[in-house]
Amino acid sequence: MRYFDECGEFIRQCRRQFKTTGAILPSSRFLARALTSEIAKPRGPARILEVGPGTGSVTRQILRRMQPRDQLDAVEINANFISRLLDRLESDKPYLRHRDQVRIIHSAVEDLPGEASYDFIVSGLPLNNFPVEMVRRIFRTYSRLLKPGGILTYYEYQFIRHIKTPFVNRRERRRLYRVGRVVSEYIRDFQIRRERIFINVPPAMVRHLRLKPASAASIHGLRRKPVGV
Repeated sequence: MRYFDECGEFIRQCRRQFKTTGAILPSSRFLARALTSEIAKPRGPARILEVGPGTGSVTRQILRRMQPRDQLDAVEINANFISRLLDRLESDKPYLRHRDQVRIIHSAVEDLPGEASYDFIVSGLPLNNFPVEMVRRIFRTYSRLLKPGGILTYYEYQFIRHIKTPFVNRRERRRLYRVGRVVSEYIRDFQIRRERIFINVPPAMVRHLRLKPASAASIHGLRRKPVGV
């Protein structure tokens, strides 16, 4: 019943706040496992940032893969999702087990302070819904918050930009094209692997990017002008 309860909450929030919610259903367990696969590898203690946890379907997988000295920060802009996550910290077994290792933050990720704070970032943000400048700010924020060599994992729904393009106006097509160019530059420079997840609604592509120590200058526009300006 938990999954169907999450589905109902997602549908309600999608209708109210589609631009920030992005999905109509929670991530399947197959997508959640792919998003947390880098965290599951042998490693030392880590600080993990989850961006846009929603109802917590991916959070649950992160908690299952956490070690005793890990710390998870989950940043969410939707107040209804924040309430649900806080309730889970008090009542849901996987959350209770790691309650002292988890911090729920009600904020936009761009407003988080600090530099080189996290070993892993797992992002569920719907990038294709955002203005191109916001997408750039989000990636710059990920670069700022990740430690050198840290790993960013995020997903996109398969072919979503191609599917949308014939049905939107010229301005929206241009926005989707420019978002695609910004994202493609990061994929080209930093992707270490990708995973296609077909058992999800809709099917998704999970991408794992390693931001190298020399990447900050490139991402902040010191090596070349940003794409799509």
